[in-house]
Amino acid sequence: MLGTISTIIVALACVDAAKVLTQTPPVHTVSPGDEVLLKCNIQRDEGYYVSWYKQVPGSTPQYILKFYHEHSSPSFGTGFSSDRFNSKASSNIDYQFIIKRAEAGDSAVYYCGTWDNSAKESVSQ
Repeated sequence: MLGTISTIIVALACVDAAKVLTQTPPVHTVSPGDEVLLKCNIQRDEGYYVSWYKQVPGSTPQYILKFYHEHSSPSFGTGFSSDRFNSKASSNIDYQFIIKRAEAGDSAVYYCGTWDNSAKESVSQ
């Protein structure tokens, strides 16, 4: 068993009209070599993007990638590439993050984030 790849809710300042992101599954346990699929619903389409971040306990979050639903491929952060990581959208508000061939080093907390036009700020889950 590889370990636990988990997602958690991040507490943010509340704004009445703020966008709420829903990320599933909350905890995902996989074995080495498995494909991992995490989902993020951004509530409403404002023509923006979803970014994904990885945080190992005790470390700062790492930017993995940003994906615009109208683009065919994501842009990647340092140390991450399409040979193991990808993102796609099944609709304008439903996004997926894919880890190919899971490794022990993938065990972390993963966050999705996007822009909230009503609050004029970034939001994450």
